[in-house]
Amino acid sequence: MSTRLSQAEQFQALVAWLRTAINSPEQFTVSYDAEASQFIRFNKGRVRQAGQVQQASLSLKLIHEGRHADVSMTLAGATEEDQRRLASALQQLRDTLPLLAPDPYLLLNPQPWHSHNVQDPPLPDTAQVLADIRRASEGVDLVGFYACGPISVGYASSEGAFGWHQANSFNFDWSLFHSNGQAVKASYAGADWNSQRFAHRMQQAREQLAFLGRPVQVLAPGEYRAYLAPAALEEVMSMLTWGGFSAQALASKSSPLQKLYAGDAHLSPLVSLDEHVSQSLSPAFSGEGYPRQDLSLVKHGKANQQLVGSRSAAEYGLEVNGAPWGESPSALAMAPGTLAQADILKQLGTGLYISNLWYLNYSDQPAARLTGMTRFATFWVENGEIKAPVNTMRFDDSVYSLLGSQLEALTVERELLLSASTYDQRQTASNLLPGALVKKLTLTL
Repeated sequence: MSTRLSQAEQFQALVAWLRTAINSPEQFTVSYDAEASQFIRFNKGRVRQAGQVQQASLSLKLIHEGRHADVSMTLAGATEEDQRRLASALQQLRDTLPLLAPDPYLLLNPQPWHSHNVQDPPLPDTAQVLADIRRASEGVDLVGFYACGPISVGYASSEGAFGWHQANSFNFDWSLFHSNGQAVKASYAGADWNSQRFAHRMQQAREQLAFLGRPVQVLAPGEYRAYLAPAALEEVMSMLTWGGFSAQALASKSSPLQKLYAGDAHLSPLVSLDEHVSQSLSPAFSGEGYPRQDLSLVKHGKANQQLVGSRSAAEYGLEVNGAPWGESPSALAMAPGTLAQADILKQLGTGLYISNLWYLNYSDQPAARLTGMTRFATFWVENGEIKAPVNTMRFDDSVYSLLGSQLEALTVERELLLSASTYDQRQTASNLLPGALVKKLTLTL
């Protein structure tokens, strides 16, 4: 009869079996991903769907004389059955390897490192969360999605490396709809649910909702002062992370931040960006089997370190620093500024308050020039007071302007924005960002 084990024990048992099944000089690496998640969907402020998902998967790489192949499988959570699945996968890889050519950029970590990090603060009480949401959303049309639970990541290799990471977190992503069809989008995420902080966040959204009932302000294309809320700034940063800090992209001259790293352009001295793994939900090791560390990507507006994975290190003679797959940040943190939340409208004066952006793309990638649309609660502000909502408009501007020459201030308060993606499973990626006040944003239509 199969024995049920905890996720950590399950992974350890499979690794122990693998070590006995490998025939030298074969080598292996194995990655483990699991979640035990609760999902609740809201419509018109009420629970419409609730459920739980518990799943685990494993990815095995077999290496022999420079050749390697991978296979992924879903685990049953029963020891004997999972060992049978793993044995079948191992044989499949042994049959495949002779058909492959050696990989010149394969760079395995020979160090038998160990990492164990379990972030297990008590998960929010569901009854309390539901009561808080019900109370805070009384009288408004709320549509939202709540996800909560532990995410576990494991890694092991035939060289003796072993890593285990668990992070408990929640993420509530919601919108408040006005009767005219306009909406305010907001989120609240972290590891510790605080009823007062949530109520404050909801109150901000409700106040913005009230302004959506006013007549729309029509703006002509042109240049405007603007405040980008953290969620809007996240869209800008998400575009930059597509190769912006990647060693491979920089070496192949395809990074949108090529000019920054070449020293031909710079951002505002107010801008410092870190990959802050040590204070995030992300594991302290990569799926390639290298320990991760905190990195300073941009320091006071100037390029500093880059994200280096094993293949880039092998191809370009660099030192691996544990960059995740794709060499994109997974725990990006921007340093705070000095602008207080209470002073944002006053400092903006007259201009745009932009809560969200969407549909971003590059209009000129080498110049880090972005185009996209305003979304949800975007307001026209006059003399420090919100006057009217603004219809969706397109912007087109360079990051070297928005976060460079035209950046006036960053907020003291920063917002933790967790990935809301549930594709395959929940994610641990996050952005910790302030809001940004810019002297000039270009609207094109």
